[in-house]
Amino acid sequence: MSLTRNSGRRRFLQGVSAAGAAAILSPSMHRAMGYQSPNERPVFATIGLRNQGWEITNKSFKFADFAALADVDSNVLGINVEKTEKAQKKKPDAYSDYRKILDRKDIDAVMIATPDHWHTKIAVEALYAGKHVYCEKPLTLTIAEGKLIEKVVKETGLTFQVGTMQRTESDLRFLQAVALVQHGRIGTVQRVTCGINGMEASPEIPVAPVPSGLDWDFWLGPAPKVDYRALPELRVGYGGGVPLFSNGHYSFRNWHEYSGGKLTDWGAHHVDIACWALKAGNTGPSKVTPVEFSLPVEYKDGNPQVHDRYNAATSFKIQVDMPNNVEMIITSEGDNGILFEGTEGRFFVNRGKITGKPVEDLKENPLPEDAIEKVYGGKVSENHTANFIEGIKAKKQPISDVWTHNRMLEICHLSNIAMRLNRAVRWDPLKREIIDDAQANSFLAREYRKGFEINM
Repeated sequence: MSLTRNSGRRRFLQGVSAAGAAAILSPSMHRAMGYQSPNERPVFATIGLRNQGWEITNKSFKFADFAALADVDSNVLGINVEKTEKAQKKKPDAYSDYRKILDRKDIDAVMIATPDHWHTKIAVEALYAGKHVYCEKPLTLTIAEGKLIEKVVKETGLTFQVGTMQRTESDLRFLQAVALVQHGRIGTVQRVTCGINGMEASPEIPVAPVPSGLDWDFWLGPAPKVDYRALPELRVGYGGGVPLFSNGHYSFRNWHEYSGGKLTDWGAHHVDIACWALKAGNTGPSKVTPVEFSLPVEYKDGNPQVHDRYNAATSFKIQVDMPNNVEMIITSEGDNGILFEGTEGRFFVNRGKITGKPVEDLKENPLPEDAIEKVYGGKVSENHTANFIEGIKAKKQPISDVWTHNRMLEICHLSNIAMRLNRAVRWDPLKREIIDDAQANSFLAREYRKGFEINM
């Protein structure tokens, strides 16, 4: 499919030029543009609606009106239009092509919940169309994409929230964990272990008919053109109703062509909190070593040699050398959550609990009353969307900004590169490149399929 190459960047800059260069920093450019005062509700649209797309839309009705929805699957689109109409008492417009949303002047912000390989293209084009952006994690498929998004956010001055909602939600457990570490309650940090679970291998997945209503070519988008594959057994539970084994739908995270496996799924949550606690939001590791791991297919020169089954790592133990001699372990073993260990104690935190002696000691020796707010940078928002909107109104970046997200996500991307090449990689956090390894550096970027390049 060939896309029209109208430059969103050119349209954005022409609009700025008409108002004068100072408009980039003016309130009229930074407020949610569809409402005339801070008390009015912003106008949103969601792009990508299956599973998490609906989750972030549903929790945002309290704060915003949704004028439009977009998805390449007409069945998913239709169901979510009905649910949105029921929730907000007004029917949103429905589009199969997200670019029609970006062309609308009445939409202030977009929420992006497509598979990962689409995030950067849509986010960059949305920013150049003058939209604030909330994008699900992981933000990118490659490290180079992260650098591009940073550049465009800085250039446009728009607000960009990454969907790492553990920074705001989960009953503040992760905020408490960060405060405990930064207030020295475990002494000098020595090790942080991020348990993020493993992945299931798949059987051989045959070529299958594309499901009715799904535009498979557009779903693939920037990724290489391949046949749709699926087995008949359906997934149940969260994300259910689609094939349990496929190269699309819920299973996209199991393929390096579209995602980064558990490393960029749960890793994007727990490595984020670990880096935040370590105050490593503007730096990175010096070395990433794959201690042990299992890939479900044969790899050669970092590329899978089999294309009819999942290819992301199923199990792993990654050692990450962090600043100040802190060892980070990312593992598929043990409880899902984060274990902080220091010279004076240890504690564990996940979405359901925070446990350990430093936590118990809070009964007799509580943290300062403002400890959580200092970690958060002010009063904690009602939820992650509320923080996004507060950022739009205040003309600032929200709690999950692109810069700190990309720094921690680089650890996850490097972990995958190290496993694919079966060797440690040394990282220069200033240059943001792999040291003395041209082959490994070749995995920092990717080529977009012709016709699906980013409109710059």
